[in-house]
Amino acid sequence: MKKKPISIGRPSVLRHTNAHNILKLLRECGSCSRADLVRASSLSAPTITNVIKDLLSEGLVEPLGEGESSGGRPPDMIRFNAERGCLLAIEISAESISFLLTDLNGSELDAEKVTLVKRKTTPDAICSYVVDEVKALLKKQKKTREQLLAIVVGVPAITNVEDGNVLAISTLEGWRSVPLRSMLSKMVNCLVIVENDMNLAAQGEQYCGAAQSEKDFVFINIGTNVGAGVFLAGRIHHGSQWSAGEIAYLRLPSISRRQPTIHEFGELETVLTSSGILKSWHEECGKAARAGREMDAVGILNLAQAGDPRAEKIVRHRAEIVADIVVNLSLILNPGLILLGGEVGSHPVLIDFVRKQLEGDEFAVTKVSSSAPGNRAVLWGGISLALEALPGVLLPQPSL
Repeated sequence: MKKKPISIGRPSVLRHTNAHNILKLLRECGSCSRADLVRASSLSAPTITNVIKDLLSEGLVEPLGEGESSGGRPPDMIRFNAERGCLLAIEISAESISFLLTDLNGSELDAEKVTLVKRKTTPDAICSYVVDEVKALLKKQKKTREQLLAIVVGVPAITNVEDGNVLAISTLEGWRSVPLRSMLSKMVNCLVIVENDMNLAAQGEQYCGAAQSEKDFVFINIGTNVGAGVFLAGRIHHGSQWSAGEIAYLRLPSISRRQPTIHEFGELETVLTSSGILKSWHEECGKAARAGREMDAVGILNLAQAGDPRAEKIVRHRAEIVADIVVNLSLILNPGLILLGGEVGSHPVLIDFVRKQLEGDEFAVTKVSSSAPGNRAVLWGGISLALEALPGVLLPQPSL
C-alpha cells in the first residue's frame, strides 16, 4: 500500500484549523471577549491567545477596548475587521452591467450600473467595462486594489463554474466558450468566481430574500428571458453538465418539440417572456392594439388583473404552462417552495392564476410564492458566494 501523508496532526494545520474556527465565531457574533471565545470554541485560553495574536498581526481582527464588567476585571473586547477588505458582485445582462460592493460582513458600500446600449458587447469589451468600473468604485470608496478580495460574476448562460467558462450568451456579441474567469483574473488580483445568473438569484433569495428558511426550492424567472435556479440541500444544484435549471428548453405539450440548441433561445422563451405576451396581445387585438396606446407586458398583466377578457385569455394560457412546469418540478424534486420572479413571473395575477391551476394537487404539493421584489437577488447571491469563499481567501491552506 502506497503511503499517503496525513496532515491533520501537523502544528501548522492545527493552527490553521483553529484560526478558521475562531474567525468564523468572530464573524458570527460581531464582537466578544477572549473568554467568550474559550467558551464557544472549547479551545484553551493559551490557544485562543495565540490565535488572536496571529489574527491581529494579519489585520483580521481589531481590539475594541474594555467591555462591561460582571464583577471582576473588565474583558478586552475584539471583533472581526470587516473594513480590512471588500467584495464585489457583478451581474451581466443584455442591457447593462450591475455592480454591488460590500465590506467583508456583506454590508453594502456602493452600487452602480453601466448601460450597454449602443456599446460593444464582446467578451473583451465587457471585461474592459468591468475593470474600469472596479477601479472607479474602489477609488470612490478609498479602497486599494489589494483590498478587493473576491469578485463573483453572474452571466445569463450555462457556466462551467469549476473552470469559469461561459458556454454561450445569445444576446451578446461573440459569447461562445468564453474563458471569462481567466480573462478577468489577468486584470484583477483577487479570487474570481463565474456563475449562472439564475443560480445566483436562487442563492440571493436564500441569503436575504423570500427563501431564507428553505433548503430545497426552485427560483423561476420569467421576464425578458426564462430560466431557473435549483437549490437542493442548502446548495446550488448545477447538474453533471452545469445545465440544471435551463427550463427554457423544456418540451411540454402544445409547445414546439424542436430539439434544444444551446446557441439559440429555448422554445418557452418565445411564449412565456414579455415579448411573447406582447406578441399574443397584438395577435388578439389586431389593428386596435397597434392603434391604441403603447402597451407592454406589465400593462397587459395589469389589464388581466382588472378583468379585461382579452388580457385574461393571454395570461391564463401562460399560467397553464407555468403550472405544468411547477407540477413537473414538484414531482421530480419535491421542493418545499417554488419562487416566481421577473416582471412576468412575480406579477400577482399570474401567480394567482397559477395557484388556481394547481388546486386539487394531492401529492408533491409545493408552495408557490413571489420572489422578494427589489432585492437584487443575483447581486446578493454573488455576495453570499463571496462570503462563503472568504475564509479560504483570508486564511489560505498552509503548504505541506
